[in-house]
Amino acid sequence: MGKCSKLPVQYSRLQLAGSDCALSIQGSKSRTSRRPYHLGMASLFSSQGPLPDAGRATLTWFAGWWRIIHFGALILVLALSPSSYAASNRAALARHIYQDTAPMLLWFIALSSLISLVIIRIVVVTAVSYGLSQYALEMVVRVLVLELIPLTAAVFAALRCALPNAAEIWEMRTRGEFDALAQQGIDPLQREVLPRVVSAMFSTLMLAAVSCVLTAVLAYVSVYGFTTGAFAGYTRTFGHVFNPAVSIIFALKSFLFGLTVALIPIASVLYDRSRARLRTSVELQSLVRIFVVILLIEVASLIGNYY
Repeated sequence: MGKCSKLPVQYSRLQLAGSDCALSIQGSKSRTSRRPYHLGMASLFSSQGPLPDAGRATLTWFAGWWRIIHFGALILVLALSPSSYAASNRAALARHIYQDTAPMLLWFIALSSLISLVIIRIVVVTAVSYGLSQYALEMVVRVLVLELIPLTAAVFAALRCALPNAAEIWEMRTRGEFDALAQQGIDPLQREVLPRVVSAMFSTLMLAAVSCVLTAVLAYVSVYGFTTGAFAGYTRTFGHVFNPAVSIIFALKSFLFGLTVALIPIASVLYDRSRARLRTSVELQSLVRIFVVILLIEVASLIGNYY
């Protein structure tokens, strides 16, 4: 056979991983459906019993997360491969980064600025009323810049960027475009999936970075006004909050947020072998997974920062 008739290695591995997980679940079904040796245990270990259903659900849950990890490993290999940045792939990557970031950047900045001003005003007024004005700025930096802004950016990017990208991948796979690209000798993961994953991650990090800088400026202006006299004290307060340990945790948390938002929705639609399922159910499942992982990352960061 010619070179163009072979599936690319990454796409073949992706399909084989899905089939392996399906075979393991089918094998568990066949093992659990055997006739029990003791009649008293028939109702417990029958195909309609609670234990086989719980076992199949557990296997399916672990298989779903394993597929996401496997997909992340494939994307990491592709991202580090020089062939992923050929001329055609670079054009697709630049187009997706621009389309997924630029249209919603101004809207998110405006929305986050408005919410930040309200929260800054509430925190400052409350601190002054209790005689704790010296802690107002530190509280604003910790609440907004350190915690709320990255979390809001991740959720916003997931809803406006990652889920639409996953819907596009679902439609392309349903129409057979992935198989058509593979028959032409083009890796679908490299041409269509990798640019969308990178753009979703870039969008999450960009929204968080720009909004954090803008919120820090708004906090300074709200407390001190348009003057540079208090800039030295403000930078000391900011540096006191962002010590080396907190800075590392903040950077790692932002990176994991972007990775979660970029990988989970697309991995969910790629590895869902049942094409009869509604696309909305797959998107809802991926959204629940995103929220769970983001919550775990946020809890871990809180433990690292304050304990």
